[in-house]
Amino acid sequence: MAGLDPSASSRVAHARYHGDQDVMPGMLDFAVNVRRPHPPSWLVQQLNARLPDLARYPSTADVATAQDAVALRHRRARNEVLPLAGAAEGFALLSNLHPRLAAIIAPSFTEPEAVLSAAGIAVHHVVLPPPFTLDAVLGADGVPDEADLVVIGNPTNPTSVLHTREQLLALRRPGRILVVDEAFADSIPGEPHSLAGDALPDVLVLRSLTKTWGLAGLRVGYALAAPALLARLTAQRAHWPVGTLQLTAIAACCTPQA
Repeated sequence: MAGLDPSASSRVAHARYHGDQDVMPGMLDFAVNVRRPHPPSWLVQQLNARLPDLARYPSTADVATAQDAVALRHRRARNEVLPLAGAAEGFALLSNLHPRLAAIIAPSFTEPEAVLSAAGIAVHHVVLPPPFTLDAVLGADGVPDEADLVVIGNPTNPTSVLHTREQLLALRRPGRILVVDEAFADSIPGEPHSLAGDALPDVLVLRSLTKTWGLAGLRVGYALAAPALLARLTAQRAHWPVGTLQLTAIAACCTPQA
């Protein structure tokens, strides 16, 4: 693994910049894309009910309940679901996959670049020209064949472009992992182009619950992938990375009643 050179360090710093850092009183903040000013009351009630449980560590039953709710929502198996402290934690774990070359489809969310660059992993940007569709990169001059990790948003932050399922699947190659950032996918009625329900061995889908449910301060999300891929992703991860209230929120927001 290559060391982090000064130019890479600078790229990490720029990638970690967030417009919300410069918000001042009286300014309109468009850097945070949360759709609610606060969580719905029924969700607050469920979270309040778990406050007495904060004296103990999150249980395996809490994890299983969250996994089962997500699995039911996307028609996946329990062992294909990984609760996360926000989709951003999923990006933070990408370096555990040890890619040789990561290709990031841009414009895009900058956290994957920051994490991979900080780990000394080579990053190649595939910059989409307006109108920011994949048509321009699915040919011979698109994503490098040697890229063994490809990261793409769908719909893409910040362009809001929604790529088709067929276009996403065309990015797959033997020996490559395709990471699809679906943090905003639940804003699309019916989610017709989501890969969350596809049990593919080389596809990792990251989802966020913070935008729709007003939970940015709690950090809730999950990953969907084959068990073997999730095992690689979590090879180095802290104990109890997702707390009781986070697991409760994941389970509650993924039930059919929600």
